[in-house]
Amino acid sequence: MSVHPTEEYLAAETFNEFEEEVYVFPLSFAQQRLWFLDQFEPGSPFYNIPLAVRIRGKLNVAALEATLNEIVRRHETLRTTFAVMDGDPVQLIAPRLELPLPVVSLEHLPADAREAEALRLAQEEAQRPFDLQRGPLFRARLLQLDRDDYVGLFTMHHIVSDGWSMGVLMGEIGAIYAAFTHGLPSPLPELPIQYADFAEWQREWLEGAALEGQLTYWRARLGDDHPVLKLPTDRPRPAVQTSVGDTHTIVIPRALTDALKDLGRRENATLFMLLLAAFQTLLHRYSGQEVISVGSPIANRNRAEIEGLIGIFINTLVFQNELGDNPTFSALLRRVRQTTLEAYDHQDLPFETLVDRLNVARDMSHSPLFQVMLILQNAPGGEQSGAGELEMEQLEIHSGTSTFDITLSVTEDANGLDASFEFNTDLFDKATIVRMGQHLETLLAGVVADPDRPLSRYNLLTADERRLVVETWNDTAVPFNLDQCAHHLIEAQATAHPEATAVVMPAFMGAERQALTYAELNGRANQLAHHLRGLGVGPNVLVAVCVERGLDMIVGALGVLKAGGAYVPLDPTYPDERLADMLADSAAPVIITNTAERLAPLDISQAAIVDLTVNWPQIANAPLADSPLAPRPSQPDDLVYMIYTSGSTGRSKGVMLEHRNLVNAYYAWEEAYRLDEARSHLQMANFAFDVFSGDFIRD
Repeated sequence: MSVHPTEEYLAAETFNEFEEEVYVFPLSFAQQRLWFLDQFEPGSPFYNIPLAVRIRGKLNVAALEATLNEIVRRHETLRTTFAVMDGDPVQLIAPRLELPLPVVSLEHLPADAREAEALRLAQEEAQRPFDLQRGPLFRARLLQLDRDDYVGLFTMHHIVSDGWSMGVLMGEIGAIYAAFTHGLPSPLPELPIQYADFAEWQREWLEGAALEGQLTYWRARLGDDHPVLKLPTDRPRPAVQTSVGDTHTIVIPRALTDALKDLGRRENATLFMLLLAAFQTLLHRYSGQEVISVGSPIANRNRAEIEGLIGIFINTLVFQNELGDNPTFSALLRRVRQTTLEAYDHQDLPFETLVDRLNVARDMSHSPLFQVMLILQNAPGGEQSGAGELEMEQLEIHSGTSTFDITLSVTEDANGLDASFEFNTDLFDKATIVRMGQHLETLLAGVVADPDRPLSRYNLLTADERRLVVETWNDTAVPFNLDQCAHHLIEAQATAHPEATAVVMPAFMGAERQALTYAELNGRANQLAHHLRGLGVGPNVLVAVCVERGLDMIVGALGVLKAGGAYVPLDPTYPDERLADMLADSAAPVIITNTAERLAPLDISQAAIVDLTVNWPQIANAPLADSPLAPRPSQPDDLVYMIYTSGSTGRSKGVMLEHRNLVNAYYAWEEAYRLDEARSHLQMANFAFDVFSGDFIRD
């Protein structure tokens, strides 16, 4: 066992069943942050690090168990728990620990059910919590699927491990197991230092000038403003950040991967720099924000003595870049290269200390300084390794959690790049992340094809999405009868369903309920049309309709159309000045009303007045049936109405519409809303608002 700088002792009453003395050491900065997080949510599986390994061959279970216990002996972190002394958290390192290796047989299950059960147990194990005070913080379990087929489950808490450490674990299992199965001692040399040595050194070194030098850079780099990345989420961000998550993986093909590496060599940039530039471009395009910050873990094993240790050395760096000036991708890549190299030169400042010293405003709804992370996996251990005659392969197991809004983890294999999106399911649907993955691959293909294009010019849409937006969504053509006019639609309904209710005026303000069938509505409109023709109304003749809201409004408008004219709706509630302006501008020779007193203040001397209240006994003598129009029938290119705009320039303007436009709109509505089915519709829009015409014809 190594010699530590300080050796304090404390009776261990909480570490398993040991009553022996244990070593006591301060926490590293990373351990301290994880300890505080555990105080907020004790027993959460959020920071579990699961490792599942498929083991094929004649496994010596006893030798594997002995191998694991030799690794526990070698690495003090695997014998560590945490307690509070004098108000401060400390590490307690037990002098020994026997780690059991329980074996769970699945051989009794049907062959096709064993894989699913193994996956279920692996996910269950990944989510089983640790107790930082009682420990142990490393556990192992062996699932036996067949005589020579196993799955090993190895889980550590992040406070004593990191991704690199799991690679160290795999490497040591392979080396020690191969020796133990042949009765040989461990071939690995004793470790020169332990994690507790690093924790003490870190706290002693990172103070004074060293600390200030690191802080000076990061204060200048990140500034005082740290905006939250506002991606378009599927649900609002919860007030308190959650950790529920899922994953989605895409494969960047080998050809595109090689092209990316070629681009990186030309630009003197690493694959990580290139992926970071592309990811920040994607986030910029999604959010519209000009400054994009992305977090990324760094192994922080920049000294040979700690490369082989199991422990939490990992640190988090913040890569912030400006994209608002729409640079070319090549220009952005040069910026990313510069900021990345600078960050590596200042990687020793723990992220926890950075957040504290920058006085970042804490918000429980999101992580500080960044909300998305990019990881390029290059930790030791690989996907496959051997242990004697065994074949061992690491399996992908997800714990069902997500540390950040989105974490993009990239690994390279023979097929190209595996890009796995871990995402918070309280924010995003999986379909959204699937599209994001497609957009990233499309962007990468565009980047290698033309790296000198401005960021805004890169296409993100896949071929299918582009076809959907450009072609499918714009394929709005609806076949309709080019010879029909708007009133022909009402006439067809009156013929097909004469007794069906066409329009209803509910009881209101003491007035009784009123209703017209299609036959009654069509007949009254025909009678009014005959009267209007006698006043000279014909094709493209404007007729002002100023009536109180009710059945007369529908009869009046339809009667004008049947006479061949075009109606000009006037709302009686409009001010005198506006009504006078509309009458003067339209020069309508006929005005239909049922509220003659409303027209009294206006100059209507040049128009014939049709009062539907006073003149109706005379109008009612006209025929009810449809009859040919004189001097000619209405044509689809005749006016159907003229409606005045709200007057954005200070003076309202008459907007004219032809019959074919309104009929085309009707058939489009029929297609979209299935108007051929039984329905009722509330005529809600104001008579003088253009939406009324659509409601009117739909009725």
